[in-house]
Amino acid sequence: MTSAPTGSPHPEAGPPRVHRSSGPLDPAQAEAVRVLARRTATHDGVAPLSEQPLLWLEEPDAPVEHLLVTGADGGDLLAYAQLDIGSASQVKAELVVAPAARRRGLGTAVLAAARQVADDHGSPRLAVWAHGDLPAARALAARDAWSVVRELWQMRLTLPEPHGADDEPGRPLPAGVTVRTFVPGQDEEAWRRVNARAFAHHPEQGRMTAQDLRAREAEPWFDADGFLLATRDEQLLGFVWTKVHAAGELGPGPVGEIYVLGVDPDAQGLGLGGALTRRGLATLAARHPHGLRDVVLYTDASNTVAVRTYERAGFVRSAVDVMFATDTHRSPSGATMVR
Repeated sequence: MTSAPTGSPHPEAGPPRVHRSSGPLDPAQAEAVRVLARRTATHDGVAPLSEQPLLWLEEPDAPVEHLLVTGADGGDLLAYAQLDIGSASQVKAELVVAPAARRRGLGTAVLAAARQVADDHGSPRLAVWAHGDLPAARALAARDAWSVVRELWQMRLTLPEPHGADDEPGRPLPAGVTVRTFVPGQDEEAWRRVNARAFAHHPEQGRMTAQDLRAREAEPWFDADGFLLATRDEQLLGFVWTKVHAAGELGPGPVGEIYVLGVDPDAQGLGLGGALTRRGLATLAARHPHGLRDVVLYTDASNTVAVRTYERAGFVRSAVDVMFATDTHRSPSGATMVR
């Protein structure tokens, strides 16, 4: 949710027309969303849409619906929301309103349309991410009595000094466990099995499909050398997947990320989480010894075990994304929705 407090639409314009569509966006629409997201991120200092919605823009099998608001002449994209309808318990949305189009009622209109979509799918709850937990989004949520149901923390660590490839990665591995790099075309199914078990109760990560994994492997940032698998007797026990953000995305220079870290439930208690965290950090530093000093990761605030693991590694909370939710029994007015 990236918006400012919104008043009534301009009287001469009438209610904003929210266009609802299912299935993939066409290439021009998808690019318009990407442009809107980039421009809004530059203005607000925080990305309004997370990675998954951007990957799902043109994905035929994605369990989503799209809401779009364009200018009166059908020109520039002014607002966009993507609704994840893959869960029976709630519909999740991410929303962006162009900075120049705020305070015109677009945020209110898109949220009303999103609530209607959730109601149409029989979902009792609509949840919306507010990236960066900006005051404007808080005000918009408070006005309609949305409640906070989830917090996602960004945690950041500044590496104390550049490391070489031969530096000691820290905590030793459990007996019999070795670490190797991910092999595309070979390790996908084993990784998906462990990922699903490790994140069985996670509403996003645990649902990752083969297509979701392939989409990430096709991204420019993907590097199998930064994707480490911990095995024993050829059985995958855990993994740490790292990523490098280009300069300008999360800071003036390149920023590393502990993208996903998971341990099979049967291997918990062995100390793999801490050992893999340290190896992920060492891998990021060794691959970028002359420019990468900062590393981030994202974790649910409620996952106290993970938070403690990362705090022991030196990470501190640096930003917060908040999920707001409301029931779908009443749809506020203020939108004209067309398909």
